[in-house]
Formats: sequence, C-alpha cells, structure tokens
Amino acid sequence: MEIRKVQITGGSSYIVSLPKQWIKSANIQKNDPVGLVVQPDGSLLITPKIGGESVQRIRVFEVGAATDRTYLLRLLVGAYISGFTAIRLESKGRLPPFVLQLVREFTQMAIGQEVVGETDSSITIKDLLNPVEMPFDNTIKRMHLLARSMQQDAMAAIRGHDAALAGDIIVRDTEVDRLHWLVARQDNLIMSDATLSRRMGIPVNQAAYYLQVSRIIERIADHATRVAHNALALIDREVEAATLDLMDEASVLALQIFSWSMEAFHTGDTRKANATLQKVRDLEEKTQKIDTRVLRFEAVTAIPMRQVADSIRRIGEYSGDISESVINYTVGQEA
Repeated sequence: MEIRKVQITGGSSYIVSLPKQWIKSANIQKNDPVGLVVQPDGSLLITPKIGGESVQRIRVFEVGAATDRTYLLRLLVGAYISGFTAIRLESKGRLPPFVLQLVREFTQMAIGQEVVGETDSSITIKDLLNPVEMPFDNTIKRMHLLARSMQQDAMAAIRGHDAALAGDIIVRDTEVDRLHWLVARQDNLIMSDATLSRRMGIPVNQAAYYLQVSRIIERIADHATRVAHNALALIDREVEAATLDLMDEASVLALQIFSWSMEAFHTGDTRKANATLQKVRDLEEKTQKIDTRVLRFEAVTAIPMRQVADSIRRIGEYSGDISESVINYTVGQEA
C-alpha cells in the first residue's frame, strides 16, 4: 500500500497525487478523465473506465485428438465462470470432430455463449449477454422455482411409478446448473470490474451473498435429482401407502422451509429466517420416522427409500443454511 498525503490547492480543493506506475499501466494522458466510485466500506475507487465499456478478456486453449473431452468441458465452464468475454480453441491441424460437438453442447449449456468465428483449425466462442440484463434477483427466483418443482415432481414420480417424469427431472437439473454458472460468472465479473457493480446496482459483497445462496439452491436441486434417480429404482416396487404419506409430509415440510428461507432472503427478514431455522428440527424427526419404518422392507426397497428420506432432510438443512446466510448478511449490513 502506498501512503499519500492529502493537500489543499486553491484554498478549497483537496488533491492526492496518483502513482506514476499506475498512470503508465492504465495509459492515462494529461487531461484524461478518471472515474471516482465511493465503496460501501468508505474507500474510494479510482478507475480509468468511465464509459461503461466491458473489460475484454480472451482465453485460448490448445486442443488436439488426444485432448480429454471431459477435461476440455471443465476448462470451458471454468473460463465462462471466470468471466472471459471470448474463448478460442486452437489446433495445430484440423479441429477434431468431437471438439466441434463439445462446443455446440457447451453453447447450449452456458447462457449467452455463441460461436462467432470458425476455421479448420480454430473456433471462437464469444459472450453476447449483457450482465445488466440478467439481474441476480431474477436468476435466483428462477432457480428457486425450478428446484422446488423438481422435488415436487420427484415425489409424484415415486407415488405414480412415473419413469418419464423422473427422467424429465434429471434433465431439468441442467437448467439449474446453468443458472448457477451465470450467477458465479456475474460475481466474478463484478469482482474484476467495479464499474459493472455500479451499473448493476449491486455492491461487491452483495454479489458474493447471491452466489452463496445460488450455490445452496444448486445443491438442493441436486438432491431433488437424487430423489428422481431413486424413483427410478422404485419403479417396480410397491411401497405401503402409510410410508408414502410420511415421505410426502416430510417433503412438503422441507419445501416449506425452502420457500420460507427464500422469502426471508428476498425481504431481508431476520426474524422469519430465525423462525424458519426452528422448523429444521421438526423435519429431522419426520425423516427419522421414515428411516425406522423402511427397516422392515427388503434391501432393494429400503435402500432407495432411505436415500430419498436423506435427500428430503438435506433439502431442509440446506434451506436452513439459506436462513443462516440471511441473518449473517443482514446483520452485517445493519452495522
């Protein structure tokens, strides 16, 4: 950290000299304007970017016939989440067919990614989405509705022995994932470009808060998907109605905890968040009853049933984590 003294000029203006090295690296010339942004913690951000232009960042990956497909997909997702505006895949020879197919899959999975250039030996993917057009609130609400409906349908698939519905839930998990990637990407963009934080009206610490909640919702959707997989395992198994009723009751309570936590999140209501946390214990008691009942069943039935009960409990516990996050963040804002 460089320490500079504040000086007074003209009797009323306060000035601070700027580091010469920073001036050169930012290519700032005499009489060039700079932006001053007051941060929530009282610090002052000085930036040469005042026109609202996005920072252009390009990531290049070398690919070939020996490139591992799964690894390459992870690299693409990582570059997307990191906030690169363009990704280019280059090969010393002709691009392998599997790379072209993988790029098509990736652009369908990641929001705002499109192929903008292609040759025999390279392909360029560019981000065409304006982050300001995708507010965090809207994305989080969409994730909540998707995860909630997935769990509701997963329980219906168990009771109705509906393999098609269970399969559809598994496919829907990808939609939750891609929304979570978008939140993670926007958080990284805000971290690297404070002017974007101002344009979106989201402080940096609030973006991190949204990312935390988004990650929890993504895990809830994963458990709804797990319930769907177990619904497939129970397709040919008959489960007594009383046990199914207990499972439905537990699932309804878990989703109520989820919805109450999200209401507290959107309103910043710490009292509601605290009251919601008290319900998690009730859910644990219900799932313990299910665990006890299924011990009487054959293993091929008992194992998936216990896994369903465990996922229902985890949905409630993760929802409780959202309420805890609400309390922690809101109390910090009030300080």
